Amino acid sequence: MTTIQSLNSSSSKLWLAAIKPPMYSVAIVPICVGTAVAYAQTQQFKGNIFALFLTAAIAIIAWLNLSNDVFDADTGIDVNKPHSVVNLTGNKTLIFWLSNGFLALGLGGIVLISWLQQDSTVLGVIFLTCCLGYSYQGPPFRLGYQGLGEPICFVTFGPLALAAVVYSQSQALALPALVVPAIFVGLSTSIILFCSHFHQVTDDLAAGKRSPIVRLGTQRGAQVLVLVIAILYLLPIGGPLLGLAPWPTLLVYLSLPWGWQLARHVGRYHGQPAQVSNSKFIAVNLHFLSGMLLAGGYWLAGRGF
Repeated sequence: MTTIQSLNSSSSKLWLAAIKPPMYSVAIVPICVGTAVAYAQTQQFKGNIFALFLTAAIAIIAWLNLSNDVFDADTGIDVNKPHSVVNLTGNKTLIFWLSNGFLALGLGGIVLISWLQQDSTVLGVIFLTCCLGYSYQGPPFRLGYQGLGEPICFVTFGPLALAAVVYSQSQALALPALVVPAIFVGLSTSIILFCSHFHQVTDDLAAGKRSPIVRLGTQRGAQVLVLVIAILYLLPIGGPLLGLAPWPTLLVYLSLPWGWQLARHVGRYHGQPAQVSNSKFIAVNLHFLSGMLLAGGYWLAGRGF
């Protein structure tokens, strides 16, 4: 009985790791921040559009996660990854079509938003983000294997996602107001991807993947991470000083302990795969907390604080 329970527990943990519930924060944060930025500008909140966009974004992230497992299975980079959905099911074709189903669901939600507003701008921007998302791992591009995943992540989840969400709420874009939140969300999301490379240098090298950590080495990568986190926390003070963001966005500094924790953890364990492997989850915590605090700051600004 104990053995059966242990096997069930192990299987449940693998499936939980494969589904990656924490990673869906990369869908939630841009929607919340973008909606709050629009509210700060217009004092209006379109709840139906917010709900549709959030649902669509979660479906699109599910597509990205599942399709990446399929594409990684093609290259063999996930051979030592027991929590790959493809490895767990042993059915790559099923996962491929399931991922496409999520993509259709996500784009369907965006099409509905465009139909409700009689404006295809949001659909065009989100379609571009999906193309960039595909280019990260999908053949023949596989740009992530050339070390370009982080720039793609920055543009997709930062400027493009924020612009689409703000436009969906207001049908207008004030580009200066997007500078701080777009850079902040883009950087914090890219940090998650950057941290995911530290523990898999050996597998990346074997598959020919030239991730930033493969190119830089773990020690220099840890130093780059400190620099990026420093830039991340210079933005909230620079925005209000330059008139690019309202003062309540300084709430984001409440997340500083998580930034410090991440920098310290990676700095200490960067060359030890078993110890540094959880750094991406610390990065997820940083991304989610800082993003929600940033959204809260913009929401308070819209309320006149």
